[in-house]
Amino acid sequence: MQQAASALSCIRQVFATNTRGAMAMAQAVNPQMRKRRAGAIVNVTSSVTLAPMPLAAAYTASKQAIEGFTGSLAHELAHFNIRAKLVEPGYAPTTRFAQNGLVPVADLIPEAYADFAAPIFAAFARPALTTRETDVAAAIWAAVHDTAGQLRFPAGADAMALAKAK
Repeated sequence: MQQAASALSCIRQVFATNTRGAMAMAQAVNPQMRKRRAGAIVNVTSSVTLAPMPLAAAYTASKQAIEGFTGSLAHELAHFNIRAKLVEPGYAPTTRFAQNGLVPVADLIPEAYADFAAPIFAAFARPALTTRETDVAAAIWAAVHDTAGQLRFPAGADAMALAKAK
């Protein structure tokens, strides 16, 4: 029961940050951009939106929600000459992302899933392709300056490979 409560608390936090936070920011800057009839909103999601990934259901759902939100925003805000874009970074181990959560991901895995999760965690420890911080910065730069109507900007070698396979 304790593990389920902890997992639910983490899910709420993930959605508060990844989904509601991004929506609130877009809502906050929208009036000023509409008034100027210019601007770009760039939401950073994740390569988990490009292909199904195990052990990431809640995180994926929080990022998929922003993918849908931003796609709709792109249509709605185009009338005001405001662009909405998505940057989809891949796995960036140098950011220590997995270590920054309140609860380590491994601690959220129920015992019944331990055998399933072990090889997945092992594979995460030695990825073939990764994303660097500079890849994300370059994708954000490209998204901000894009005037061709491109919505999605994968960032990093792994994200680009997933996007091409999609």
